[in-house]
Amino acid sequence: MSAAGPRIAVLNYQMSNLRSATKALELLGARVRVAESADQALGVDAVVLPGVGHFGPAMERIRAQGLDAVARGAAAEGVPLLGICLGLQLLFEESEESPGVDGLGLIPGTVRRLVTDRKLPQIGWNRVQWRATGVLVPPETDASASTYYFVHSYAAVPSDPAHVLGTVDYGGQFVAAVQAGHVTGVQFHPEKSSRAGLALLRRWLASVPRRAEVAAS
Repeated sequence: MSAAGPRIAVLNYQMSNLRSATKALELLGARVRVAESADQALGVDAVVLPGVGHFGPAMERIRAQGLDAVARGAAAEGVPLLGICLGLQLLFEESEESPGVDGLGLIPGTVRRLVTDRKLPQIGWNRVQWRATGVLVPPETDASASTYYFVHSYAAVPSDPAHVLGTVDYGGQFVAAVQAGHVTGVQFHPEKSSRAGLALLRRWLASVPRRAEVAAS
C-alpha cells in the first residue's frame, strides 16, 4: 500500500492497545491520526476503536472526550468503523460487565461473560470459523489464515444472527467477528496476530473508500 493510504482515526480514550494498533496500521500504509477528541477525527476515511479493560470506565471516558459522537457519526455517514477487542464490545447496547451502562448501541445486542469450563480469560491463539462473507473474511481456506490472538472474558451476543461474521470455540461457540453495514468488529487482536492479523487489517484498509481531502487554508 502506498504512502497515500487511507486516513485513519484511532480513538484514544486512555484504555486501549493504542501503540500496537497504530503501528500495525502504519506498517500497512495507513495515515494514522490518534484522536482524543471529536475535532481530531474530522475528515478521516475510517475510524478504529481499540480497547482493553472494563466496559463501564471505557464508556465513561469515551463520553467525556466526545468520542461517542465520532463513532456514531461514522456509522451514520457510512464511514467504516472497526472495533477491536473491548472496542467491539463497546459497539453493542450493554454489557454484563457493567450493568446499567449504555454502550454505543451501533449494533443491536448485548455482551455477556463467557460460559465455559475453560480458564478465563481466554488468552492465546484460536481459530475463527467464518460464517458469512464480509470485508474482514479471508479468501484462504487454510487454518493459519484464520487463527488469531485472543484475550477476553466476555463476548458479544448480537440480536440479529446476520451480524455474526465468525465464531470461535472455547468450551462453547462465541462470537469472534461482527459486521453491520460499515460497522465491523473483532474480539481478537489482529495487530498481535502475526501474518493472519495483518492480512485482515490489510483487507479492511483496502475496502475503505477515500473521502475528498480538503486543502489547508
